[in-house]
Amino acid sequence: MPQHNTSEPDAPLALGVIEAARAAGIGRSTVFEEINAGRLKARKAGRRTLILRDDLAAWLAALPQRQKVAA
Repeated sequence: MPQHNTSEPDAPLALGVIEAARAAGIGRSTVFEEINAGRLKARKAGRRTLILRDDLAAWLAALPQRQKVAA
């Protein structure tokens, strides 16, 4: 079984859309937009959409860095 890096030993391996949005500091609709665009991986368990913590972390790491604006 693969090892998952989580900050807490009892942290869930997957998050629902609302939990993933909260963890990333974004809105629920943004999570769905990113899933539908294929940029954020999601899985289905019955009717529930789940996002693995590792996939959420990879998506965040792949976002472009904000460029410094000259004043």
